[in-house]
Amino acid sequence: MKKILVISCLLISCFNLFGIDKYDFIVAKDGTGNFTTVQAAIDACKSFPDKPILIFIKNGIYKEKVKVPSCNSLLIIKGESAEKTIITYDDSFNKINRGRNSTFYTYTFMVEANDVQMENITIENSSGPVGQAVALHVEGDRCKFRNCRILGNQDTLYAAGETSRQYFIDCYIEGGTDFIFGAATAVFERCTLHTLSNSCITAASTTKGKQFGYVFLNCILTAEKGATKVHLGRPWRDFANVVFIYCDMGAHIAPAGWMNWDKTQRDKTAFFAEYENTGVGSNTSSRVSWSKILTDKEAAEYTVTNILKGFDGWNPQK
Repeated sequence: MKKILVISCLLISCFNLFGIDKYDFIVAKDGTGNFTTVQAAIDACKSFPDKPILIFIKNGIYKEKVKVPSCNSLLIIKGESAEKTIITYDDSFNKINRGRNSTFYTYTFMVEANDVQMENITIENSSGPVGQAVALHVEGDRCKFRNCRILGNQDTLYAAGETSRQYFIDCYIEGGTDFIFGAATAVFERCTLHTLSNSCITAASTTKGKQFGYVFLNCILTAEKGATKVHLGRPWRDFANVVFIYCDMGAHIAPAGWMNWDKTQRDKTAFFAEYENTGVGSNTSSRVSWSKILTDKEAAEYTVTNILKGFDGWNPQK
């Protein structure tokens, strides 16, 4: 009897997870859902809804350029599996050819709306090493990404928005030059940062007066065999703010740790800091003189809730 009860509970659980009653819209390449493209499902969502709208994406490769406009807030987008639910496109700076700002049109997936959550999805820019080519571009506030794979090369993740707060947990982020860049306040917790070439991992453009910029907590830093001199970051704009805490840093991290933006004095205003990291690359004895080691008191301020609470008390861990 107990065995039958357990099986019944499992079936009910599976039905609740994947059944059409749980989700407002289902996307499936094979036509078994409400839509065959992700964008079509987003376009069908109510603007500024009173409660979250849930979209489920079945496994498949969805080659499309997707935008969540500012009116489509409170979206929860879940894939069937992070490895097999893939949204991909191949725009790049030269391909877009829209002048000096072409980078910001190269995204595969853009989130302009607030309160968007994504889970179990791969977002990829498949252009390869051809220059700037964004996979995920996020400007919305209170956005959360769990167990997502964000793949690209240069400029993979544009965590943007001067007032935007973003939370990435258990994600895999891969790229080459400056592959996490922008002005957002963003926490990366238990993420893997995989570097493809000798470069910088971050290029923050944190605005003046912000206490926090990019914060990496308990992350793992890995690299391809050919990447042997990788810097933790460089300041894209004055007041760039990046901190690594309790991270496991591979031998590919350059002894200097950080570098300045070429022909600038942004090192004068940058706040680049570390605290109790581990691994061969965590040795701080040869770090640039203008980087910092947090004190115990300073490090205690770096909790997810404190970093992201803002004026409204947002807690992405709930």
